[in-house]
Amino acid sequence: MSHSTQPGIWDGPWYRVHTEHFEAAFLPNAGEGLEAVDNVDVFVDLKDGSRWSATMITLAQVEVIMARWAESGEALGGRYFWCSDGLIVRDAGISNMTEVLVGLAESGELTQVLHRLDD
Repeated sequence: MSHSTQPGIWDGPWYRVHTEHFEAAFLPNAGEGLEAVDNVDVFVDLKDGSRWSATMITLAQVEVIMARWAESGEALGGRYFWCSDGLIVRDAGISNMTEVLVGLAESGELTQVLHRLDD
């Protein structure tokens, strides 16, 4: 996997990262450290003009959410986890999540894993 990412730039609430394959726009929570991000929406614009989306979430954050739901009774008492456009990753941080997206692009799997947005 190539490591062709450049540091991102802030654009209002969006943190944008450019790579040789795409531009990714992450929407972290206000004040959240970029390398602590463990649950974030991302929009990916490919070079061909197509747009894709995902909610990237760490395995650890899924566990935290399911434990909370076990207490609250949501999702059958935390017995399952589901989110639209969900992509579970092992490691937190925008740089780690970008590396996953680059790997998916390089393997040709990005368009199978992310959700295509209508024009």
